[in-house]
Amino acid sequence: MATTKRKKTSISDQHLEALATGRSEGAAVRRYLVALEDHKPKRGRKRTSESMSRRLVVVEQELRNCDPLTRVHLLQERMDLEHALDASNDAIDIKALEDEFVRAAKTYGERKRIGYAAWREAGVDAAVLKRAGIRRSGS
Repeated sequence: MATTKRKKTSISDQHLEALATGRSEGAAVRRYLVALEDHKPKRGRKRTSESMSRRLVVVEQELRNCDPLTRVHLLQERMDLEHALDASNDAIDIKALEDEFVRAAKTYGERKRIGYAAWREAGVDAAVLKRAGIRRSGS
């Protein structure tokens, strides 16, 4: 069986730069959309660090004298509260992520054919899209 040698092709510096730009724009867009999703307003009363800490104290007290089924529920609640407290302490700079998104979104959206309506449905505010230069007419 005859083997054919493949000609080794090299990527131009311009192409490498375009790939790097695409990766960085995609990462900026992804980070912003994930932050929006993670910090989407939830229904009901807002939970503060103080209220969660107070509830943790109550849960610890209730764990001392409870039946086994209630205990497992309280243990899960304690884990959930501890996780929520840790997450609330990991504050992110949404403004910095928004600024990165504004710089990258227009060219990324044009390249990937993402229109105004899709950005809005994904949760991006109209003012942010305006700052990014994305208009309604581009659907």
